[in-house]
Amino acid sequence: MLLEKISSPKDLRKLALEQLPQVAAEIRERIIEVVSRTGGHLASSLGAVELIIALHYCLDTPRDKIIFDVGHQAYAHKILTGRNKDFVTCGHSSNAVSLALGLASARDYALSPGQRFKVAAVIGDGSLSGGLCFEGLNNTGHLKKDIMVILNTNEMSIAPNVGAISTYLNKIISLPIYNRFKDSLESFVKSRLPKGDRIIKLAIKFEENLKGLFIPGMLFEELGFRYFGPFDGHNLHTLIPELKNILTIKGPRLVHVVTKKGKGYYFAESDPVKFHGTGPFDLEAGAVVNKTGVPSTYTEIFGRKLVELSRINKKIVAITAAMPEGTGLDRFRDMYPERFFDVGIAEAHAVSFSAGLAKEGLRPVVALYSTFLQRAYDQIIEDVALQNLPVVFAVDRAGIVGEDGVTHQGIFDISFLRTIPNLVIMAPKDGLELEEMLEFAFGQVVPVAIRYPRDKIPNSCLAGRQAKSQIQNTLQLGRAEVLREGKSFAIIACGSMVLPALEAAQILEKEGLLGTVINARFIKPLDAGLFRRIAAGVNLIFTAEEGIIDGGFGSAVSEIINKPVIRIGLPCEFIPHGKRELLLERFGLTAKGIAGIIKTKHG
Repeated sequence: MLLEKISSPKDLRKLALEQLPQVAAEIRERIIEVVSRTGGHLASSLGAVELIIALHYCLDTPRDKIIFDVGHQAYAHKILTGRNKDFVTCGHSSNAVSLALGLASARDYALSPGQRFKVAAVIGDGSLSGGLCFEGLNNTGHLKKDIMVILNTNEMSIAPNVGAISTYLNKIISLPIYNRFKDSLESFVKSRLPKGDRIIKLAIKFEENLKGLFIPGMLFEELGFRYFGPFDGHNLHTLIPELKNILTIKGPRLVHVVTKKGKGYYFAESDPVKFHGTGPFDLEAGAVVNKTGVPSTYTEIFGRKLVELSRINKKIVAITAAMPEGTGLDRFRDMYPERFFDVGIAEAHAVSFSAGLAKEGLRPVVALYSTFLQRAYDQIIEDVALQNLPVVFAVDRAGIVGEDGVTHQGIFDISFLRTIPNLVIMAPKDGLELEEMLEFAFGQVVPVAIRYPRDKIPNSCLAGRQAKSQIQNTLQLGRAEVLREGKSFAIIACGSMVLPALEAAQILEKEGLLGTVINARFIKPLDAGLFRRIAAGVNLIFTAEEGIIDGGFGSAVSEIINKPVIRIGLPCEFIPHGKRELLLERFGLTAKGIAGIIKTKHG
């Protein structure tokens, strides 16, 4: 096993080129074996194995710097850099070029020529749908910094790529006249002219000047980059010599490689969307391991209810940013393709686009993960809320996300949304209430956000509400729901913390503490009158939320009542990777944890 001998890129560079395909095979075997047990982002990382090997083989890492646009494709990088036993992570998208330019500019400013390092940014074709990537490319081309950008094209980001940029890249890949031009020219000259090397060099230079005739726009060269490729991203015998040559050239360079998402594992190659981010799965069958009888998730409930409402309301349209399956919009997409818009990894555009749709009378719902909604903060304020347009934001993965890592925890949305004028914010305690809130949202003439966790639907019967065959929507704007009453304490909870708070009250009742439990339903506007009345009748008042407490729901409650509020929630820090249930327990966001906090404060 060659991989056992590699604890750093220096060890990798000791190997002969002929040994590297075996290293690639062993890395793939390691990634598949681990992710089948733990879950993770499989398909993208399998596709980038040879590319990452080639970069570490050609660069003097860690002295030279590699910036990955997303961690989804970086598992091989972590394995080769001494983290073979702990390599799963991920990140956001479209920012690598800007980060790389910052590194290169600092390098050129602070270091002497002999101390300078090389900088490479690895981006995917999905990243090019994000405007930030083009901002970085534009500035890099302008400054003429010595940077190498690797564009890894696999025709997918999470879902299949969409848009003009994706079409452009596919043209580059598919045009035989471009791919074969150089080889055909060399063969022609060598077969007819003696000592044709000088002529070949001149012809290649001529070919570079003619690229614009064969590739529409020559986008990257117009942005100030020298373009090389496309190369087979799995052929190390081609890729490594080409990279070594390209690294001798100064200035902005863009190297285009083509890879296969899911490479080396049949099931991931056949269904890269399913294996982009997967839970544990059976290696032999390629089937995700599911427990029998598992309840529906909030995402599934959202997707089903949206389709149901859209049968009646023909003005409902749905927008996502390259996440139709992840947000539950795949069902809507299949039912109403003419009313579905996947804008690619471009959340800011998704929100502004939805504002235009709403301005002309349609009823858009923008389904994004909480962590990705952050990327569109300005557009929510300026294009939606300021115009008071009835856009519905389905904020999925709100709260602790868990295994997706620190970058994906959806813990900030309450704090950054609740200060925006005109915006209504709701959080359901269960699946039935999510359905009610979605129906309620489309009845409003203002922007509405509904936040819900990455979790299974809890047992609603704890709240004293039996399952209903027909929803009887009793929601009123800004009105909370009193679930039980008592004089020992009161706890006002929102969203996923409502049922744990109710269960905590049941635990404390056995110890003689009778408390009031309120399902806030609305984070904004708050039921100020109810909260003040309840606060006046108890000595201790608590809030519970699955988000950071600084500027969060508890802060909002404390602003409207004349009594100290004990806020239960997450600290204002980045929450690490870990299983959702374990992290909730760690931070006291369980029935037992909430009961313990209340009991301690009660004395």
